[in-house]
Amino acid sequence: MNELPFINGQQYTWSSIEVCVLDQIITGITSVNYDDSIGEESHYEIDGFPVFSKCNAYEAKASMTLNRDDINLILQVLSEDQELQNIPAFDIVVSYLKDNDIVTQVIRNCEFTTNSLLTKQNSTKNEVALDLICSHIEWN
Repeated sequence: MNELPFINGQQYTWSSIEVCVLDQIITGITSVNYDDSIGEESHYEIDGFPVFSKCNAYEAKASMTLNRDDINLILQVLSEDQELQNIPAFDIVVSYLKDNDIVTQVIRNCEFTTNSLLTKQNSTKNEVALDLICSHIEWN
């Protein structure tokens, strides 16, 4: 009997996310969000109908939510005049099981673009969502 859950008719298990920043393995990641696109722009005639479209540049975006303790661990490695946004580029490796096959996707050359802190009263979680800039995504 197969014990893996079905989500929208697909069989998945929780993914493995591997990130190493400044020789520190980040273990408190609770989510990673990433996508890429090639912008397309339509050009129109006077009557409002498109006559052709033009492809714009490729763009990859990512963000991750992690525990504030992991951010503090990274900041401890930095010198006093450096910020989270000064860290050299790193990769994020996401692997998950789909239909008994391991799927691995890599978000390449990530850099933090933000550093933030969100605190809430009566919250037991200390998670922070941070935006990333990346060069590209290897989907498989």
